[in-house]
This record gives sequence, structure tokens and C-alpha cells, in this order.
Amino acid sequence: MELQLIGPFTQLLSLSNLPEKGALQDSQLEILHHAGILIQNGIIQEVGVFSELKNKFPNAVIEEITEPSVVIPGFVDCHTHICFAGNRAKDFALRNAGIPYLEIAKQGGGIWSSVLNTRNASVEELTENVIQRATKHLQNGITTIEVKSGYALNLEDELKMLQAIHNANQTTQADLVSTVLAAHIKPKDFDGNAREYLQFIVNELFPKCKTLTNRVDIFVEETAFCIEDASWYLDRAIEFGFDCTVHADQFTAGSSVLGVEKKALSVDHLEASTEKEISIIAQSNTVAVALPGASIGLGEPFAPARKLLDSGACVAIASDWNPGSAPQGDLLMQASVLATFQKLSTAEIFAGITFRAAKALNVNNVGKLEKNYKADFQSYTTSQYQDILYHQGSMKPSKVWKKGLLIS
Repeated sequence: MELQLIGPFTQLLSLSNLPEKGALQDSQLEILHHAGILIQNGIIQEVGVFSELKNKFPNAVIEEITEPSVVIPGFVDCHTHICFAGNRAKDFALRNAGIPYLEIAKQGGGIWSSVLNTRNASVEELTENVIQRATKHLQNGITTIEVKSGYALNLEDELKMLQAIHNANQTTQADLVSTVLAAHIKPKDFDGNAREYLQFIVNELFPKCKTLTNRVDIFVEETAFCIEDASWYLDRAIEFGFDCTVHADQFTAGSSVLGVEKKALSVDHLEASTEKEISIIAQSNTVAVALPGASIGLGEPFAPARKLLDSGACVAIASDWNPGSAPQGDLLMQASVLATFQKLSTAEIFAGITFRAAKALNVNNVGKLEKNYKADFQSYTTSQYQDILYHQGSMKPSKVWKKGLLIS
């Protein structure tokens, strides 16, 4: 395929020089001016000064950028639940009326109401739902999206969800990374205890879903699964060859330590993490994933991102887009709000929604603008990169490229 050269961009932030772990200062951002990106077969070949690349590769097809533009890598949303049917507007109203999330769940709301709606949906309906939500994300510059199952909680319908995610990935231009979250809660209609339900997943679902996903997640919490049962379950998942992640420390601390012990790729939520958990996470290679959308949706504290970064952790930020606690699904706005409340630098935010989020997915070729990375990037109509977060999510990308193709 022929070479293509896109530019010139007023500013280009490659993020290629930033470390995977720890605090970052904006002075560490290398900014290339009057920049171009050379692409072949959807892969970046070179990044440099546009005029120099144009002279070096005279046969390249030029895609000229005429307006002031800042270009950055495509965002990576490493934690979503966008495969679902129905909504939980009633839950939102109850929370705002002062009824706690866990109490709503005990009363029959929460995750279980989404389970009933999702079980009743066809695979075609779920596929279309995922495509629509992924397309919205893509238009907002998010080019790689993790998508969980977990709103079915039985063999047939968990497989249906995973199939819908797979089908959507064949249609949408975004890259979807699927995760089986059958261990979301113990379903009310399962005749047995929590450990027996997990055993059922291991025996019946794991062998059948390996062709649809290589990732397993579990929610460790009072209304979900205890640490002991989760430990057993993660061991079985590892034996099957799955990568693992954990919904950890959302309301009670401690389960993130389990995730680190099991060498999980990430521990996600962390709103309740204490100094003990922060220290243990920081000393590991497990990514700490903050989910500010859930904090906004539930009116709960934010994950201690500042302390995690200062302790040396790798911190990613994800939307947690779901029908209950985080229905908004606006990653850039949520990350901008988290920056305000946790005092995060622009470099920390951009790293947290690009290459550090990719690390949480074990995806190695997205989230930076450098040679051999996918040509996934976005531009904003401005001449100053700081404008992007300054507008707290209301400034959206004017153009988005996926594998070198302009898609919006």
C-alpha cells in the first residue's frame, strides 16, 4: 500500500518519551511543531517535521491539514460495560434521593435489573447497542475500547453477550477488547452459593468462551464475591490461560491486594483504597484504573490517583460506561474532572487515557505516536494542547483517524 503523509499539525504530542509508572510533569511532554505523520498499511512509519518528511518521501500521498490543529494519540478506554439493554434511570433517582447504591441492589435494583433486560435482548439487539456506543466513543477520539459481559449471569446469555461484542468488533471501526465478567454478582436464580456459582462458570463457561475472549474479571465486594472465593476463581482463570483484572476496593478496601497477588493486569475502581493498598499497588506491575464516572454517578469519592502516582503506580483512567453507576460515558470530561479534584497534570491525564490504559489491556501498539504503532490518532482545532483539558471535555476532536483512515 502507498505511503500517506498527514499534516502539518501545529503541535504533535507523541507521548513516546513518558514512563509507564509514576508521577509526570507537563515539562516532560515533548511537543513537535509543524509536524507530520507518515503511515503505511495503517501503521506509523515516521513522525517528524512535515516539510522534512515531505521532502524525504516525495511519492507519499499528502493529506493536508489546513487549520490550526493539535494531534494526540487515540484514547484507550480500558473499562466499559457498553454491552447491555435497558437503563437504570430509576436507580439514579433513588440514589439522588439518598438511598445508598448497596441498598438499592439489596432491594432488587442495581445490576440485577440490567441482567433481566439483557437476558431478554437478542444478540442482534445487543450487537447494535455496542456498535452505537462504540461509534459515539470513536467520534470522541476513543479508538480502543474494552467491553465486558456480566449482565447475563448464565451460560447461554453470557455467551450471547460475548458473541455480540465479537460481532460488533467486526463492524465498528474501533478496536473492541472483550472481557468475561460472569462473576459480576451471584444471580438470584442460581440454585447454590457463591462458590458453587463460580465453579459453574469455570466448568461450563470458561471452555466455551475461550474463542471469544482471553480476559476474565470479577467484582469483589459485599454484594458480589468475597476475597477467598475470588482468589479461588482467579486461580482457575489463570490455569485456563486468561488474563485477569479485578473490580477492586470500590466500597471496601483489600481486594486490590488480591489482584496484585494474582498478577492481574489491572485493579479497577480503588475509591476505598487506603495507604496500605496504594503502597502494594505501586510496588507492582498491576495498573491502577481510576473510574471517575462511577464516582460522579454515585456521588462517591474519587480514586486516590494523586497518591497512587506519587507512590510510583501506573495509573490509567477509564469511563466505566454502564447503565447504572456511570451512564454518561464521556471519558475526556471525566478525566478532566478527575484532574481538577486530584490535581493531576495534563501529562498524567493523557498518559492515563492512552498508553497506560493500553497496558491495562495488554495491548502494546496503541496509545503513542511513534514508529510501528497503529495509526490511531485525533486532532483538535486549536494551536495549544492545554486547551483540550481546559474545556473539561466540551472540546471534542475535530478529526479522528483509525489505522490511518479518517473516520470523522
